[in-house]
Amino acid sequence: MPATGRPAPVAARHLRPAARAIGLVKVHGRGDAAVRALDGVDLTVPAARFTAIMGPSGSGKSTLMHLLAGLDTATSGHVLLGDTDLGTCSDAQLTALRRDRIGFVFQAFNLLPQLTAEQNIDLPARLAGRRPDRAWRDHLVGLLGIADRLTHRPTQLSGGQQQRVAVARALLGRPEVVFADEPTGNLDTASGHELLHLLRTSVRELGQTVVMVTHDPVAASFADEVVLLRDGTVAGWLPDPRPESVLSALSALSGPRAGV
Repeated sequence: MPATGRPAPVAARHLRPAARAIGLVKVHGRGDAAVRALDGVDLTVPAARFTAIMGPSGSGKSTLMHLLAGLDTATSGHVLLGDTDLGTCSDAQLTALRRDRIGFVFQAFNLLPQLTAEQNIDLPARLAGRRPDRAWRDHLVGLLGIADRLTHRPTQLSGGQQQRVAVARALLGRPEVVFADEPTGNLDTASGHELLHLLRTSVRELGQTVVMVTHDPVAASFADEVVLLRDGTVAGWLPDPRPESVLSALSALSGPRAGV
């Protein structure tokens, strides 16, 4: 069961932070219609680790990921990517930060249908006016098993292949953090497990930092640790998660609060 307010073990706390949330608050709406999606979240995402964020519906997990990734702004508190406080960045600086320092893998793949797989992978670098690192791209597409699909357009690829293209695109710029939002949501079980293995491999072999929002205990078991949210606050932390331990923790979170 999750222990409310329990700190991460000493070994995890001493890892270099890739991203941090400090006193993070997010309120949607105003007055009587206001909803406090996050309520003072403190969280450190360790570098070169695979972190999953989980919680019941409405717990704030997607809101937290969007704030950490610079896709939304906090009502109060701070988000740091490395040593950069996102709250001090202009819109132009945030755009450059998301392009150059963050990778994204979405449930819907977000590939441009008129471009080939290779062109979709290279697109962020091209938009930034940079020439893609061909040696690194070749390494990634080999690791992801899509070297023979680079001339195909998304409609010619399976869902699993499209998601592999999206992962290659996310990793091409060697981002500080890759954020994955329900990345297996549109995949069958076999393709979903392949993708999760690939994300875990990117952490263990490439030193990538991955933060994944998921509702699936099996998907979460691929992570190094699971952060548990409830009602916009951090409710616990699971090291070395297993499907059974994640399911038990989620069941506990969905029940009534102690003393209520």
